[in-house]
Amino acid sequence: MPRDYYEILGVDRGADAETITKAYRKLAKKYHPDRNPGDKQAEAKMKEIQTAYEVLSDSEKRSQYDRFGFVPGPGQIPPGAQGFPGSMPGGASIDPSQLHDLFSQLFGGMGGMGGAGAAGPQFDPFARAQKARSRSRPVRPTPEETEIERTIPFDLAARGGELTLDLSSGSVTVRVPAGIEDGKSLRLAGLAPDGGDLRVRIRVAPHPYFQRDGDNLLIEVPISIPEAILGTTVEVPTLDGTRLNVRVPPGTSSGAKLRIRGKGIRNGDQFVVIKIVAPSGLTDEGRQLIERFAKLHPQDVRANVPWK
Repeated sequence: MPRDYYEILGVDRGADAETITKAYRKLAKKYHPDRNPGDKQAEAKMKEIQTAYEVLSDSEKRSQYDRFGFVPGPGQIPPGAQGFPGSMPGGASIDPSQLHDLFSQLFGGMGGMGGAGAAGPQFDPFARAQKARSRSRPVRPTPEETEIERTIPFDLAARGGELTLDLSSGSVTVRVPAGIEDGKSLRLAGLAPDGGDLRVRIRVAPHPYFQRDGDNLLIEVPISIPEAILGTTVEVPTLDGTRLNVRVPPGTSSGAKLRIRGKGIRNGDQFVVIKIVAPSGLTDEGRQLIERFAKLHPQDVRANVPWK
C-alpha cells in the first residue's frame, strides 16, 4: 500500500501550500539525481517525493486525496458496468449470422413467408429487426476533449524528454519538448476515455536551486565581504550536470549578475546572482579592523537613492 503523501513530505495534514513547497524543495535538494548519481534508492525516493508533491500542491487533487485516500484516475469505469446491449448473461454475445439462421429455420418453410422458391414477397424477420434497431438507435455525440493535469520535474521541463502517463486505457509515453513552460499543454489525439482528444496540462515543480526567467536560468551564490572586496572564484552547477568556475571581480556588489553564455534553456544563458553574506559574532579585534577599514575607505552608499 502506498505511503501517506503527508508522511513522505514530512508535513502535517493541515500544512499550507508554502510549507508543502518548502518541504518539497528541501527533500528534492537532498535526493536530486545530480547529488546522488547512480543511486537507485535515491532515484526511487525522488519519484515518491515528486508524486506526493504533485497531489498535495494541487488543491483539487489534495481535496480528493484527503477525502478518499487516493486520487481517481481519468475515465475510471465503475465495477460491473462492463456489459453492452445485445450481450448474453455471463458476458457471451450473439453472433448476428446465428440469429439470422435461427429466423430462417423458424420461418423459411412457411408458405408465403419467404423460403427458397416461395411465391410472393419475401419476409426476413432478421432484416426487419435490424432496420428497427437502426431507426431507434440514438446518434452518438462527438467525443469531447478531456483535460488532465500532471506535474513534472524542473529538469524535464527545461531539457525535454519522455513522460509516461498512466491512463484508464493503459500507459502511454509522450515526448515533452525542451523549454515547456508551466501551464502549457500537450494534445494527444484520440486518447481520452470516450475516444476524444486528451489535453495534458503541464505543471512544473520548483527546482532546489535554479530559477527560470524565460529561457535564462538564475542561481544565487553567496560570497563573503572579503571575497566581494578582493574578488574570488566560485564553483557553480549547470543544468546539464557539469560544474564551472566563475570569476567574481573585485568590488562586486550584492545582487550583481555574472553571465554564463549558452547554459540556460534552449541556448539561453545562466546568471550567477551574487549575495554578500556579512559575518556574525565578531571579536573585538575584528570589530576594530572593520572600523579602521571604514575610516580608511569612507563611502556613502545611499547618496543617490531615489527617495532622497
